[in-house]
Amino acid sequence: MRFFEDIEIGARREVGSFTFTAEDIKRFAAQFDPQRFHLDEEEGRKSLFGGLAASGWHVASVCMKLLVADGKRLAQEMAARGEEVAVWGPSPGFRELRWIRPVLAGDTVSYANVVEIKRLSEKRPEWGILQGRNTGTNQRGEPVFSFLATAFVPRRKAG
Repeated sequence: MRFFEDIEIGARREVGSFTFTAEDIKRFAAQFDPQRFHLDEEEGRKSLFGGLAASGWHVASVCMKLLVADGKRLAQEMAARGEEVAVWGPSPGFRELRWIRPVLAGDTVSYANVVEIKRLSEKRPEWGILQGRNTGTNQRGEPVFSFLATAFVPRRKAG
């Protein structure tokens, strides 16, 4: 991963896509969000969603999985080129979580991240703080998911 100084506001990162199958939706829902419209096609059709809908938490979990996988891929590529790889810190949280449109069985969601804000940490001068908007867009180009994430990113050492 990159260091704080190497990241620009507005930088966009496509992190991958995922197709939500009925089986995946039901399996996730049975374990983590057992609501009727996530577990049964008929109940989904009768709901406001109009079909078997993925849990919003499922949509968010897939985003996290793809963000981590893409970060690992980027780090491996950097290491293979002999570049120093930054080890990012934890996230102090997120805001503005929105499930904009339902994700139905068969939908493919493409996820991306755009850096919106970067600032130096006041308490930890060796770290910067990034805020990035994570989004999901379905196969029709419609936004379905969004949240603003914050992360600690290491700064390059002076000298």
